[in-house]
Amino acid sequence: MSENRKPLLALPIVAALFLVAGLWAGFFFAKSDKHAVARQKLDQIFDIIGHNYVDQVDFDSLVELAIPQMLSNLDPHSSYIPASERRAVDSELEGSFYGIGIQFQMMNDTLYVLEVISGGAAEEAGILPGDRIIEADGINITGAEISQDKIVSMLRGPKDTTVNVKVKRNNSAKPLSFDLVRAEVPVSPIDASYLLNDSIGYIRLGKFSENTYPEVLTTLAQLKYDGAKAFIIDLRGNGGGYMNPAVLVANEFFEADNLIVVTKGRSRADHSVFISDGSGAFTREKLVVLVDEFTASSSEIFAGAIQDNDRGVIIGRRTFGKGLVQRAFDLPDSSEFRLTVQRYYTPSGRCIQKDYKPGHNGEYQTEIFDRYDRGEIFSADSLKVDSTLIFHTLTGRPVYGGGGIIPDVFVPSDTTGVSSYYIKVANAGLLRKFAYEYADLNRDRLTESRDTAELLSLLPSDQILLQSFVNYAQLKGGIAPRWYYINISASLIVNQIKALIARDIVGMDGYFEIINATDPVVNEALRQISSGGADFPITE
Repeated sequence: MSENRKPLLALPIVAALFLVAGLWAGFFFAKSDKHAVARQKLDQIFDIIGHNYVDQVDFDSLVELAIPQMLSNLDPHSSYIPASERRAVDSELEGSFYGIGIQFQMMNDTLYVLEVISGGAAEEAGILPGDRIIEADGINITGAEISQDKIVSMLRGPKDTTVNVKVKRNNSAKPLSFDLVRAEVPVSPIDASYLLNDSIGYIRLGKFSENTYPEVLTTLAQLKYDGAKAFIIDLRGNGGGYMNPAVLVANEFFEADNLIVVTKGRSRADHSVFISDGSGAFTREKLVVLVDEFTASSSEIFAGAIQDNDRGVIIGRRTFGKGLVQRAFDLPDSSEFRLTVQRYYTPSGRCIQKDYKPGHNGEYQTEIFDRYDRGEIFSADSLKVDSTLIFHTLTGRPVYGGGGIIPDVFVPSDTTGVSSYYIKVANAGLLRKFAYEYADLNRDRLTESRDTAELLSLLPSDQILLQSFVNYAQLKGGIAPRWYYINISASLIVNQIKALIARDIVGMDGYFEIINATDPVVNEALRQISSGGADFPITE
């Protein structure tokens, strides 16, 4: 959920408004008599301020500042979205938006085209991966003074409107000009999907948005057609989204009458029970779900349903711990607030919402970093569970509530190859820049590759690639070679460079094919599948 971060002028009266903002909220929540006194009190304060305050008061600005403060004293996930930010927030979970059809990245304060989306305006006009867009409608969009958000707003816009872009291309002495008609651009919730081997399909799912269910269903069907008899669903970093797509995806893995999730509001009328309907098309395939500390919300609903029903094995690290459900309420000025109206419970009856104190949202968000300090990310022995919140899966295995989904198989955060040299070059963005420039200079040759394996065969040896990068980091980043530390990180550096080159040339599938080959979480998933650990029901 988005938070309002727009800076506003703080007036002396704001502190007083914060105290009464909760009373004013009654205007929106209900108009019953029990709120009448609160509304009258707030109206009186507004009148007093309007007639007596020493300066002219902008009440709209005061209200914009007060609402987020009010909601923050309810829970960490109730939030306010100003009208000016609502479209950007909504587009994250909608199935599409209107734009020119590219994926890009800002490097050296320049927009580099990473991917041209099939069927989009950019592809039809002839824009290519590797192009640099330097102007939009005559406005220079290079340099640190223009933000990425501003660039996005210039390239997106209403359907059928035109934007002129100027492009710098390596083989062209002069900038190229294109008139692009904005059209619908699909936003895929799937970051990558491919066969890890002849019988195991992998899906990296980035969000639960409006089009997640049909896209996942299509992808699962394709992988099964290609030979998959087991699936790995990677939810690491998936912060959630809408609940219904998570329920629908889970339904595909269950036969009839499996409980998926229960939601409970203030009254029994606000309770809902979601049970599998027997229409699932993937009820017999082995299943592994990958999670980490950034797996949250709808992702936890999916993981909890799989774990509590003993349908598959959960691998990774304890999830975020968000067990609250929000409902959106529209306000007259097209702004919106999202209010927590329910808690959800996994099939075993546990609420995995982690502890929070109203008004202390900063502490709530940084709890993730506390896990690093406690050592939980690196050792299962550092994980403390609340033994008073013990529940049981269908086969009687113990699971715990009160703080995220604890995986069936713990895999610590991988720090292999991390050194002070690696941290410096990674933080400076030099791995990404080197990979892009290498791909750009060799694009004609590399694009002849048909798949990731063929692409890798066209790259130089690991030693040459490493030496070239070290020289580049010294020349472009001023980072002196320190070979003791470089040798510690050599495999990590080379592997990431290869993955980034693959992303540029063959797409995100290629990136994850290379990254996953040395990922200990993915390798543990493969081991579980091959050894029978992902069979169901799971037994200890």
